[in-house]
Amino acid sequence: MAIPFNDFFREELTIYEIQRAMENGEITSKELVMFYLHRIAKYDQKGPRLNSILEVNPDAIFIAEGLDYERKTKGVRGPLHGIPVVLKDNIETGDSMHTSAGSIALENHMASNDAFLVQKLRKAGAVILGKANMTEFANGMSTEMWAGYSSRGGQVLNPYGDGSLFVGGSSSGSAVAVAANLTVLSVGTETDGSILSPATQNSVVGIKPTVGLISRKGIIPFTYSQDTAGPFARTVTDAALLLGAMSGVDEGDAATYESEGRIENDYSIYLDTAGLRGAKIGVFHSDSNAFHDFEEYDDELYKSAIQTIKDQGAKIIEDIEIPSFHRKWDYGVSLYELKHSLDNYLSQLPSNIPVHSLTELIQFNRDNKEAALKYGQNKLEQRESLANTLRNPEYLEAKLEDLYYSQEQGIDFTLKKYDLDAILFPAYIGSTICAKAGYPSIAVPAGYMKNGRPFGVTFASTAYTEGLLIKLAFAFEQATKHRKVPIVNRENIISS
Repeated sequence: MAIPFNDFFREELTIYEIQRAMENGEITSKELVMFYLHRIAKYDQKGPRLNSILEVNPDAIFIAEGLDYERKTKGVRGPLHGIPVVLKDNIETGDSMHTSAGSIALENHMASNDAFLVQKLRKAGAVILGKANMTEFANGMSTEMWAGYSSRGGQVLNPYGDGSLFVGGSSSGSAVAVAANLTVLSVGTETDGSILSPATQNSVVGIKPTVGLISRKGIIPFTYSQDTAGPFARTVTDAALLLGAMSGVDEGDAATYESEGRIENDYSIYLDTAGLRGAKIGVFHSDSNAFHDFEEYDDELYKSAIQTIKDQGAKIIEDIEIPSFHRKWDYGVSLYELKHSLDNYLSQLPSNIPVHSLTELIQFNRDNKEAALKYGQNKLEQRESLANTLRNPEYLEAKLEDLYYSQEQGIDFTLKKYDLDAILFPAYIGSTICAKAGYPSIAVPAGYMKNGRPFGVTFASTAYTEGLLIKLAFAFEQATKHRKVPIVNRENIISS
């Protein structure tokens, strides 16, 4: 029997629209959760089989009902009250869902506690709807593994085009879940490009914040130096609201200590349609041939974005130089830190989990190669023999060089030399230098290529400038309104 959803659900919904409707008694959080569960069944697990959702929270409806009752009896906690959020599968939840990073070795792992960011989301009134599929171990498994594939969850598909378009880096399930309207919001993680890339590929907004703005505690690690969680949303406004709800100092994560006094509880204060007026934006290689072999680049769309920024009153500085951008980066940091961080994480898992070290994980995968090794595990094997001490001179020198060349001879150098507020990159081309610096970026839709592939641009700047970047991205978004609804969202599903 078809579920008669309210006509209100015909369109993609923003947080503010949902809150107004809830206040007016048009919908409830319970109805909203049921609507998204319906879409997950119809479009993610059937129909086009986008495969972005790895697991559904069995308590989601109960949580929504409780929040509906709280709304009536006590009032609203804030803008996320009753709003469904999907989490990447490497973010721990102390509930009935598993946390596996897409690995069948960890498919029975149930965390005993919520990650710090999940605690904050629950406190804000969000409904944790489920876990998103991802590239297994955040693309730490194999050089041959397709983006968006995990042994436990299979392949995530892009909702644009015919499903053959590139889906983007390891937070692909989180991006697709938002793009295909299977949730209002989602959370991904990034080491290098894993938020910015899928945001660009799936025409959504993704914020990769300063490392330390959001606690890393309770996230299956890839590196210590670069890992961070960040929001996905269909609008800059919704992404800003989610960012504020997750940010905060955590005694259990030293990376957050520096953010004391530098975090905004409400980033919506930066939502200014005139936010580009008077801003100084450096354009990275707008007229260069360097990007022409980069499939995610579109010269016409990039130039159009630059013109829009000019038209909105920003001062554009063309063809800026970033001294270290084209240097051959040493990946010793991720090489050694994955070994150390993942070994330590696995060692603390309960006894019912079959692996407690990187060596045991590799052997488990070999023993279950039909299910676990479709693309091999050469990245894991490359790290197996490394020491678990982080004192290797190659690692230490790489760590120091990463910081020096990405900050002092990279982002900060360029901002100071040209007196810039931010740097504009096409797609996610600047992800590596921003990741190594630990600096924030925000990706926003910027049109579609002739083959239907989404295109985006990224605004980037120095540490703790999330407010500024949100301001710039919001003004660009409002001036262009580039994002189009993917085909799976356009169907009339009211009586389906």
